[in-house]
Amino acid sequence: MNERIDILLSNFLKNSVPAHGLPAVAYNDSEFWEIESETVFTQNWVFVGFVHELKKPGDVVTCSVAGQPLILIKNKLGEINAFHNACRHRCLKLVDEAKNVGTKLRCPYHSWTYNLDGELCETPFFAGEEHHVEGFDLSKHGLKPVRLAIWHDWIFVNLSADAPAFEEYSAPLIKYFDDINFEQVKAVATLDFGEISTNWKFLMENYIEPYHVQFVHRTTTNQPLKDHYTIVDDVCLGSAIELDEEEKVKGSLSVSSRYLTLFPNFIIGRYFPDQIGVYLNVPVDSGRTQQKRVIYTTEGQTLSKDEVDAVKKLWWDVHKEDHAICERLQLGRASPVAKEGGFLSPHWEDSVRAFQTMIAEAVMNTSKNI
Repeated sequence: MNERIDILLSNFLKNSVPAHGLPAVAYNDSEFWEIESETVFTQNWVFVGFVHELKKPGDVVTCSVAGQPLILIKNKLGEINAFHNACRHRCLKLVDEAKNVGTKLRCPYHSWTYNLDGELCETPFFAGEEHHVEGFDLSKHGLKPVRLAIWHDWIFVNLSADAPAFEEYSAPLIKYFDDINFEQVKAVATLDFGEISTNWKFLMENYIEPYHVQFVHRTTTNQPLKDHYTIVDDVCLGSAIELDEEEKVKGSLSVSSRYLTLFPNFIIGRYFPDQIGVYLNVPVDSGRTQQKRVIYTTEGQTLSKDEVDAVKKLWWDVHKEDHAICERLQLGRASPVAKEGGFLSPHWEDSVRAFQTMIAEAVMNTSKNI
């Protein structure tokens, strides 16, 4: 690892009150992003997509983790699997966009063909006029699989294949949803925000700290800061607020809420009594992130078009407020003032400190062997 980065992270990990945040290089340095890709996004369970987007056999959704192109595909049995999005012949990216491929996935370059379980079925004219090269075993050259786990509507992958079992890893988060009947949870709307000019970590950090809410979201919520508390529970980080009935305001975020994450990139919000929101954050590089949000109802209720539109507008406005802040956080990292990361509130931003510590330790401990 770059010695300069190593020194900065070592200084970050030293205890001080108030603690410093991550140094600017963690957000605007391409080498840091490359190391992060090889560590944080390779060794952990990373959120990549939604089950409900794969409706029938042959449906394929593309995704990217640590810059690596992947596909999610539903087979004839209705099972979802993940594969590297590359033909085993010349390594062409097989699929560019979500589609249904029918019963087989065919490479557009030389027509090598795979079934919905990733098995190589056909290699046309690979041996000249013959289709099969002697000694080349098709069964050993199917699409390269990626370890996958599903929690209800949410799909996770682990590129290294050596992360703990997902059930074990995610337990600190899942326990906060033990009281929900997920058979009644229904996706009702999707907001696609496209590309945001900020490092992915700023979107995560902004979500898990309540310090900014009364200042940034004063037009969309009146949740008092004093009623919030933070959550630091192993790889589950976030914040929450419990409001009395008289404090709740219809059509705003003024409801009892839990803002939870699973390290590194899964965000799920619970808004009582009847709504869940899940974010998909996909880093593009050190300074850009793609984001979308799916909104769910939790009690099996049906919303009218007007009600769905109102919920979508509320969340669109909230996200745009957060995006503007995160983009300015990114711009601020160009200042020498940001070299040592500023400071974190020991009360309101301990969840941010825990998140940043996990980033620093993953990058430092693993990059020594890179």
